[in-house]
Amino acid sequence: MPATHFSPKKPLLITTGEPAGIGMDIIIDVLCHQDGTLPKPLLITADAQAFFERVDELHAVGAICQKPQLTIINESQAMSMTQNAKLPNNVCVINTPCDGKVKAGQLNINHATMVERQLSLAHTLASHGLVGAIVTAPIQKSVMIDGEVCLDDGALFSGHTEYFMQKANCDKVVMMLANTKMRVALVTTHIPLSMVADAITHQEICDTVRITHDAMVKQFGVNHPKILVCGLNPHAGENGHLGDEEVNVINPALQTFIDEGMDISLAMPADTLFTDKYLTQADVIIAMYHDQGLAPLKSHGFGDTVNITLGLPYVRTSVDHGTALDLAGSGRASSSSLRQAIKVACEMVE
Repeated sequence: MPATHFSPKKPLLITTGEPAGIGMDIIIDVLCHQDGTLPKPLLITADAQAFFERVDELHAVGAICQKPQLTIINESQAMSMTQNAKLPNNVCVINTPCDGKVKAGQLNINHATMVERQLSLAHTLASHGLVGAIVTAPIQKSVMIDGEVCLDDGALFSGHTEYFMQKANCDKVVMMLANTKMRVALVTTHIPLSMVADAITHQEICDTVRITHDAMVKQFGVNHPKILVCGLNPHAGENGHLGDEEVNVINPALQTFIDEGMDISLAMPADTLFTDKYLTQADVIIAMYHDQGLAPLKSHGFGDTVNITLGLPYVRTSVDHGTALDLAGSGRASSSSLRQAIKVACEMVE
């Protein structure tokens, strides 16, 4: 399904995520230090009391000079106002109250329910075409798990990507991270390394390639993308001598796309694929597992990288970092990744 068209009648929605972390900090920084390009109307899901207390904290330490002008609405008002295109042309905080007081840097499992409510509301608004895109601030997975937040299939919460995939009834989505140096899409995401080989199947490879290719064409405007693919094993298996997944699973799947005329490689050694020789010719790289792709990507641009979920019926982007509890409320958290996530979301839905 194509991305919803972004316009003032379909605002951007930002979730603040874990309230003890820096999600609110970086959003407040963007609101207070913008160049006039921030899309409006803008919706922010947050515990309103905690949000304004964080504004006061950041003002007290000199991180912001002026406090942002915000309108507080509740969840039902958000639904009604977006349906009727009656949002004020400014920033609205959708109050999603948290059980108990929020303290910067202090995790509390009672935060889990509120965080899940933010994500559920974001999905509902986006799936009904009432917001143009979702941008998510970081969450604390341990809090979500300890708070017994489950995915729709009953499994414990494992991340934004899996959450939105199941809410949207998608069989498969692709996590892609991007910065000015490279784009990296993943076949597998948040699973233990011991489970990766069994999770890499012909179908998973094919689904990942098709979703990634289609997104590059439809959402990024690359008409004939060049795709390079990492092998799973060292040296891409050395023709089966260091593992047979490339010979038996990965390359046969990739060959079907080569035969169709797609500009895609067979499995390549991951230890050299992320060098300039290859990066300069690739529109996107597909890695087999989380750290194989994200470690080299983040070494080339941590803090300026955007996390993008491909294959959803709406646009969702996110920051490339965690909750940074030690920085919450200090005024030292960087908002650069959030700014990029907002920029990419707007570009994807234009």
